[in-house]
Amino acid sequence: MSILPERVELKTPEQIEIMRRSGHLLHRVHEMLERSIRPGTTTAELDRLAHEMILDEGATPNFLGYQGYPATLCISVNEVVVHGIPDERVLQDGDIVSIDGGLIIDGWHSDAARTHVVGAPRSVADEDLVRITHEALWAGIVALATAQRVGDVGAAIEDYVEEEAGQSLSHLEGFGGHGIGTAMHQAPDVMNYRTRSRGPRVRPGMCLAIEPMLMQGPGNWELESDDWTVRATAGGRAAHWEHSVAVTDGGLLVLTAGDGGAAELALRGLTAAPDPLAGPAA
Repeated sequence: MSILPERVELKTPEQIEIMRRSGHLLHRVHEMLERSIRPGTTTAELDRLAHEMILDEGATPNFLGYQGYPATLCISVNEVVVHGIPDERVLQDGDIVSIDGGLIIDGWHSDAARTHVVGAPRSVADEDLVRITHEALWAGIVALATAQRVGDVGAAIEDYVEEEAGQSLSHLEGFGGHGIGTAMHQAPDVMNYRTRSRGPRVRPGMCLAIEPMLMQGPGNWELESDDWTVRATAGGRAAHWEHSVAVTDGGLLVLTAGDGGAAELALRGLTAAPDPLAGPAA
């Protein structure tokens, strides 16, 4: 493992393999939660299910206790954009629910988020919100494959959202993705829009969490008194998608996707890096 001048942690292939194990377990946790979301379920129940599964698999939740955070997951409903704390809120048909979580295996972190619609979508606008946020994530991942600098990821996300949504969706400014590895949050910042700094050069061994967060309407938000919950204040709903991604000599490996990102990347004309969990080719 080495450190760039920008203090970006570069991982060896062996370390990326451990991170892939961490990410694949997190993928399985998200799949379990997707099957568990239905009207009448509470966000606290979803948090309990995730916590139990992570521990049963011999891993450790990395959100719980992080800077005092009180739960295993962040579960953000409707106008809550990110960092919603699970509680006894009962999910209703048409709710938009973003679930963000992570875990640690052998000292290596994973982090991923998905947004779900409970039951039937309330409107076409809600469907578009979730779809465009998901596609913005993959626009950023695809950009990483040829990016010269980390800031190229945010530029690609911004361009995609502007082309698809115009002014109808807004970024959560001041929040973005990050490096990930021996800690959940590391350098570099991975913003979802252009910034003055283009960031460090992209190099093999970088592992980045890419996570667009979009709101319907203007991007006004407030931090609630719990010092965690970020709520949109202009009447719109929000969505959040995230994957942890490794840059390797063989291409991109989406650490928190079930197949390493192979299917989604293929849809966009790219070949994923060999997946160490796939075993030798037949």
